[in-house]
Amino acid sequence: MSALDIIGDDLKTELPGGETVRFTYLDYAASAPCVRAAAEAVAELLPRYGSVHRGTGVRSQTSTVAYELARDVVAEFVGARPGDEVIFTRNTTDSLNLLARALPGGTRTILFEGEHHANLLPWPDPVRLPAPSSPEQALAAVSAVIDERCVLAVTGASNVTGEIWPVRELADIAHASGARVVVDAAQLAPHRPVGLDDLGADYLAFSGHKLYAPFGAGVLAGRADWLDAAEPYLYGGGASATVGDRPGDLTWAVGPARHEGGTPNLLGAAAIAAVCAALLVADRDALHRREQDLLARLRDGLDGVPEQSLFGPDHPRVGIVSLALGRHDPARIAHRLGREHGIGVRAGQFCAHPLVRRLLDADRADGCTAPGAGLLRASFGLGSTTEDIDRFTGALADVLRS
Repeated sequence: MSALDIIGDDLKTELPGGETVRFTYLDYAASAPCVRAAAEAVAELLPRYGSVHRGTGVRSQTSTVAYELARDVVAEFVGARPGDEVIFTRNTTDSLNLLARALPGGTRTILFEGEHHANLLPWPDPVRLPAPSSPEQALAAVSAVIDERCVLAVTGASNVTGEIWPVRELADIAHASGARVVVDAAQLAPHRPVGLDDLGADYLAFSGHKLYAPFGAGVLAGRADWLDAAEPYLYGGGASATVGDRPGDLTWAVGPARHEGGTPNLLGAAAIAAVCAALLVADRDALHRREQDLLARLRDGLDGVPEQSLFGPDHPRVGIVSLALGRHDPARIAHRLGREHGIGVRAGQFCAHPLVRRLLDADRADGCTAPGAGLLRASFGLGSTTEDIDRFTGALADVLRS
């Protein structure tokens, strides 16, 4: 057994005709299933679980050590540098909202309209650039508006097209102008290494539930100066160092505790760290090759599927594809795939409404797609197989023809 084996990989589902089949899960971009490393880390902690920090006795002491060790492992996973902090949050959305509140006054945020809502909505008065059609267009657009008063907030990989963005090149442009860079790595971290220096990122955010650790925790990692200067994200115990007898008579903690008010999610942090540790020793090149083989197989299989348009460039991307389905309603097709074929996919706009609308508008302009509410998305990861890919493309062709 491997630490990266999927829990529930043998889940069965019954089809309308009475046949029982293995459930094909192709919705990793929404939430990845749990891997053995995360489940075992939680199970090991449960008998000794207690509140972290300041408590006495074996439960509190064990839990405190586990929590801070989790922080150290995540710091290694993201390549934290001297002066960086790792803060545990609820998810990527929570991480980016925290950082948005910590921006110094007068900071402008530059972002593209193709971002997931987690990175599109939290920033005060952002400058929204049109979603680019090529890496070169993205670089040119940022070069035209960036300066030292800015922070560039950009995705590592699109949750709609799977496209891997030219983050390092964008970061080099931003840093040359004195700006900082925030990377939404929610979709990138499960598929590729996410070192802060390698990406050129000042800050990095990702979610445990997309990284095979669905226990309600996320991560914000990056430079400490803005975080230590900002008001705490949550006012309360843990964030406060001292509290006097009168309102306002207090001092706030520095370091991660400043923004981790309340009792932290120890089990979520331990689960994320366990997956990070497993990925640190895994053969990431082999995992990447396997994923790209599955992606190529999926694209080839879609060639035989009628009335669909595949979105996304030919340059590198993670295991995510989104389709327009001509005259068909994607939500209805997704429902039929689940009910009639035991295949879980997703339909809609994927919390990236401006990007999906732009893709649909472009497809309709070519006369391919009737007005509709969204796209059909298939996404995969560690537990996916060639059988899963073939079942999906075959079932989709059958459903669209019937």
